[in-house]
Amino acid sequence: MNKPIWQAPSAELYGDIRLDEGVSIWSNVVMRAESDHIAIGAYTNIQDFTMIHIADVPTIIGAYCSITHHCTIHGATIGDNCLIGINATIMDRAVIGDNCIIAGHTIVTEDTIIPPNSIVAGAPGKVKVTRNNIVANRLNALAYVDNGEAYAQGNYRIWADPAQQAKMAERKLQLEAEFAG
Repeated sequence: MNKPIWQAPSAELYGDIRLDEGVSIWSNVVMRAESDHIAIGAYTNIQDFTMIHIADVPTIIGAYCSITHHCTIHGATIGDNCLIGINATIMDRAVIGDNCIIAGHTIVTEDTIIPPNSIVAGAPGKVKVTRNNIVANRLNALAYVDNGEAYAQGNYRIWADPAQQAKMAERKLQLEAEFAG
């Protein structure tokens, strides 16, 4: 297990948890992996009050993902460059494709397959529109990489710094150029 760039003191991790580089784990996160494993991809952030558990399968979360506040991820697979909205629930054996947005309060039920580049909302979650969300989702994940590095140094206000805001604007242009077309 790699050490996260930031892990809040209140986060609780138990069992077989595999973290890639650049991961940040925020306040009151709980991860439990008793009989299988949890894998968190590079530069992914697990935000406040999120609960991640396994089912009869591991929980796998890709690179450059933002698992936002109060989410529950239970025995699911989430692709790269995804944003899982506030208070969303992703249940057993669900598979979320790359570059997806799962809207806040959405419930993705057991065994649901969400294709790449989907925006999903509702209970149960349904694809509402298809578009490539890689730039916005990666930009969000990278903002949390910067924030996690700042928190590790005791700086809790980096997003208010004009230099950081300029860095994010430049990063957005670079990502748009990289992923255009």
